[in-house]
Amino acid sequence: MDMYTNKTSFVFGFHGLDEEIGRKIVSGIEEIRPSKNNYDWLGHGVYFWENNPARAQKWAESQSQRANTSVKAPFVIGAAIDLGNCFDLLQQDCLDFLAAQYEDMIADLELENEPLPENKPWTEQDIDFKKRELDCAVIRYALETAKEMGIQYDSVRAAFWEGKELYSNAGFKQYNHIQIAIINPDCIKGIFIPRKMQDPNT
Repeated sequence: MDMYTNKTSFVFGFHGLDEEIGRKIVSGIEEIRPSKNNYDWLGHGVYFWENNPARAQKWAESQSQRANTSVKAPFVIGAAIDLGNCFDLLQQDCLDFLAAQYEDMIADLELENEPLPENKPWTEQDIDFKKRELDCAVIRYALETAKEMGIQYDSVRAAFWEGKELYSNAGFKQYNHIQIAIINPDCIKGIFIPRKMQDPNT
C-alpha cells in the first residue's frame, strides 16, 4: 500500500445526533459510539462529515423525522481528528485495492455458497441506494485482508455525490460531501460544540 496514506494533519469532522446525547458526549459523560450496521457506507466506525457541520445538521434533522428515532432534538458536535493510517478512497492505490478485494470476496462467497450483498434503496424515492450492504461488506473485507497483511487502518475516507442534480446536466449534487469513518477511537483527539460565525460588524 502507498506510504502517503498516513494523514499527518488534523481535520474537523461533524456528527449529527440528538442534543441530549451530544451534550453528554461533549461533557465526557458518554462516549461517542461506532455504527455497526451491515449497510454503513464505509464499514463500521464512528461517522463524521469532513468540514461540513451544515450537512451533519441536515442529517440529524432528517433522522428526527423517522419513526422510532433516537434524534428528538437535532444537534451537531464537532471533533478534531487525526486520520492516522487512512484507507482513503480518494487515493488511487486504495481504490485499486478495494476493486481487487471485491473480486476476492466474490470468489470466497461462491466457495461458501453465500449470496453477494447488494446496495439497495430504502424507499422508491431513494435515488442514492443508501442501504449499502455491498459497499459495507467489500470495505470490511478489504480492511480485514489488509490487517492480515500487517496493515492496520485507523480510518476510512471517501467522497460521495448524493441527492438530485443542482441544475440540469450538472456534475454536482445537492448533498456532495466527504465522509469519514473512524475505526481507531484514539484518532478522535477532542470533541466540541461548534461555534457559530460572528458578524464582525456587530
